[in-house]
Amino acid sequence: MLDLLIVLAFVFYGLAAGMRARARASLSLHEYFLAGRTIKGWRAGVSMAATQFAADTPLLVSGLVATAGVFALWRLWIYGLAFLLLAWVFASGWRRAGVLTDAELTRVRYSGPAVVPLRLFKAIYYGTVINCVVLAMVLVAAIRIAEVFLPWHDWLPGGVHGLIRAVVEAAGIRLGESMSGLDPLTASANNLISILLILLFTAMYSITGGLRAVVQTDVMQFSVAMLGTLAYAWFVVDAAGGLGGLADRVVELYGSEQAARLLSFAPPDSAGEALLPLLMVIGLQWLFQMNSDGTGYLAQRSMACPTDREARIAGLLFTWLQIFLRSLFWLVIAIGLLVLYPFGPEEMGSGGFTAAREALFVSGIDELLPPGFRGLMLVGLLAALTSTVDTHLNWGASYWSNDIYASVVAPKLLKRKPRDKELVLVARLSSVLILLLAMSIMANLGSIQKAWFISLLFGAGMGFVLVLRWLWERINLYSELAAMVVSLITAPLLLYCLGTDPEREWIRLGIMSLVTSSAAILISYVTPATDEQTLDRFYRRVRPFGFWGKTALRCGVSRREPLRALGTRLFAVAVTALSLYTLLIGVGRLLFPGPQGSSVLAWACIVIGLALMPVWIYLAFSRCFDDQHDEHELALSVDRIDPAN
Repeated sequence: MLDLLIVLAFVFYGLAAGMRARARASLSLHEYFLAGRTIKGWRAGVSMAATQFAADTPLLVSGLVATAGVFALWRLWIYGLAFLLLAWVFASGWRRAGVLTDAELTRVRYSGPAVVPLRLFKAIYYGTVINCVVLAMVLVAAIRIAEVFLPWHDWLPGGVHGLIRAVVEAAGIRLGESMSGLDPLTASANNLISILLILLFTAMYSITGGLRAVVQTDVMQFSVAMLGTLAYAWFVVDAAGGLGGLADRVVELYGSEQAARLLSFAPPDSAGEALLPLLMVIGLQWLFQMNSDGTGYLAQRSMACPTDREARIAGLLFTWLQIFLRSLFWLVIAIGLLVLYPFGPEEMGSGGFTAAREALFVSGIDELLPPGFRGLMLVGLLAALTSTVDTHLNWGASYWSNDIYASVVAPKLLKRKPRDKELVLVARLSSVLILLLAMSIMANLGSIQKAWFISLLFGAGMGFVLVLRWLWERINLYSELAAMVVSLITAPLLLYCLGTDPEREWIRLGIMSLVTSSAAILISYVTPATDEQTLDRFYRRVRPFGFWGKTALRCGVSRREPLRALGTRLFAVAVTALSLYTLLIGVGRLLFPGPQGSSVLAWACIVIGLALMPVWIYLAFSRCFDDQHDEHELALSVDRIDPAN
């Protein structure tokens, strides 16, 4: 009963937030998707972290640690570099551009007859294809959570559940492989009920209240999720015999050599020939993934901030919550589960090992936590799930309403300018469509890890071009088109020729990055450059950093100024990254020392990380990185933007 009351309180809060924000969200797309650009930096940062605290990520972490050890988590931690680039370099640009979506940036940044087709293509590709695949991965995790905690076949009357079973059987619906021993039909019926109820709840507040409701609930959801995760970590460690000897028990269970591989933050000595491929994957994916400049909901949160400083604080807070705080909690749980649920070499070779270790994160909650705490962790996982779903619904709907309906359907097909309330209605209806598409993809996914690898492959190469469009004036719309088209052609060919074997991932990722980036840069030189008028207008509005010398001169700015500004911001990125990663490694190694490991290096890392903190904190809150433009003039230029143009 206590668990149920906690869940009901969570549901009531979310619905109330949606109703409170409904009136203002219904005024316009600007209010619905960007909350009138009034979101404070700390709220935007926590909202970013809540969205990234997806229900599938702790399951993914558990699977990675079991299959490849702690070092494999660098595949997640390396994204901190992209997040810091967003905070220090790109967040201000997204905010100053005055756009509603990243697809709309093509209208501001490029010129030529293909601007509208590129904007439309990106809206469909990012807002539907990529968005629905990510949502599907989250829903796969939701199924595994729901199967353990929501046994509808025990709760519902036999006739009601039997009717649902009959519908599921007639429709041929199969939602995941049962991890609790239920027959496939019962498991699918239970999972369908759970998913529909969870999505109905999430849709009610996110579709109703727009970004205001999403951010407001995200702050609460992240707090609950972190509190629940902390409680789970406490009980896992307690059941495993205490934090002090946790690493020693890993050695006892798995042997010195295997324990060194599982606990190492650095490449293990036994990596051998596998080291170069793994380092190549880690080194490439953060820069070449499609969100490397914040494209997507991270950019949306930056655009919703009122000033450059608030946008910068949002990115920094998000990075530290995401990479440092959250990772340490999950690491404690993942290593504790290695002790409580040990496995042998023969299990690692089985086909369902990865999925089973991912699901262990959920089953451990049911077995290790007492009532009350179990409800808290269940709400934490539901919060992690809904905070991701609500963001992807809101973000995906922004493409359909702003970039498809407002810029193409209404002016080109209906021959009229759309009304504000009409656009908000389209946004709400498109959220429903996105949910249905995501559920159809979800039914065909197995391991979260496998789906994640495939999604990385499709995005590889695009990110580099998206970064260059901010840093190099020569990038044009044909560069982006080339990267997207080549990616869509190359990815299926690589999957067909090389399969989905994780050992070949570095080859697939390397080929994809090289081919798409080379094609985009080559196209930049053989196609017409963006016209000077468009570049000048973009430069005056955004003040981008990097290789913008010619445009800067035409705008009355020193040719060296954009490059100098980029250098100072990259210095800030380097200082913050060094502080972040040295603290992560130092604290992690103190908590989980490897066999024959020394604490000297761990303490040295902690000292370096703490010593650098005052430097980047001063830079973050000072005005030395703020643009001197009048914020009022910027606000006026944003208000004059017509989404139908």
